[in-house]
Amino acid sequence: MNRILLVEDFEPFRRFLRGELGRRPAFAIVGEATDGLEAVEYARELQPNLILLDLGLPTLSGMEAARRIRRELPQAALIFVSQETSPAAIDEAFRLGAFGYVDKSRTHLDLFPAIDSALSGRRFVSEALEALNAHRDAHHDVHFYSDERVFLERSGQFLAGALSDGNPVVVLATSDHRQGLLEQLRRQGVDIERAIRDGAYIEEDAEDTMSQVMTNHRPDLPRFVEGLNQLVGRAGRAAKAPHQRVTIFGECVALLCADGRSEAAIEIERAGNDLMKTHPVDIVCAYPVRQFPTAQRDPIFRQICAEHTAVSVFPHA
Repeated sequence: MNRILLVEDFEPFRRFLRGELGRRPAFAIVGEATDGLEAVEYARELQPNLILLDLGLPTLSGMEAARRIRRELPQAALIFVSQETSPAAIDEAFRLGAFGYVDKSRTHLDLFPAIDSALSGRRFVSEALEALNAHRDAHHDVHFYSDERVFLERSGQFLAGALSDGNPVVVLATSDHRQGLLEQLRRQGVDIERAIRDGAYIEEDAEDTMSQVMTNHRPDLPRFVEGLNQLVGRAGRAAKAPHQRVTIFGECVALLCADGRSEAAIEIERAGNDLMKTHPVDIVCAYPVRQFPTAQRDPIFRQICAEHTAVSVFPHA
């Protein structure tokens, strides 16, 4: 059951959203807020996993409410539903960690696609706004997972979405996860053999990658970044979308954490942020949540979250 918080001050539109969401039995509206401050309080109290949020709210703007909610509830998926269509607003929404931006005039068409994308770890922008937002800032997301099957299903959906948009994919994952992702992509209807043949899907073993760049038990960052640059260059040549971005899915950081090298993992995360400044890439990192048993009280967990633009927690099946 997906727990949804509605944040909308215009009652007729809130009633419309309520009716639309009521069409899906798996959706439960746990609260309705009419201003930004109330939204933050409800998010803290009700712990929704999905929040639909307007921009023009009284007391506290939608942007500021999103900023505070993300600090309180980093795992919740935020979707803005707004009449504001400026590229600056869309860029800011995604910078704050939103997974979707829906033009209010297209809510009847885009609401469910936006929710489905957000719940599978993919971003969504209403079609009319996508062209305006074609050059939006890159994103660097992190997925924490507790169930292998759910992790592979969601990650497979995410990668299938990138490939269907014409964007090439680079996967740096463990052997078991690489095989599991290939199986999931086939189930999603992706012709993965062709994608591999065309260079649109490049996979490397994360353990081998790290073993090649370790010096004195620490990763050699210049060597790691150079290798990543080469992979991005190879993948970029296979792009088919007009505003293509290479999607990098990586588990190297999780391997470092598992080996007790958390600070090195954070250095790699920061190198990823630097890479986004010079290359058209989006990055998704994956960690087993068991590595952080105290979660919010763990300073390493908080540092890792701070290095990312969005945080998702995949629950048990």
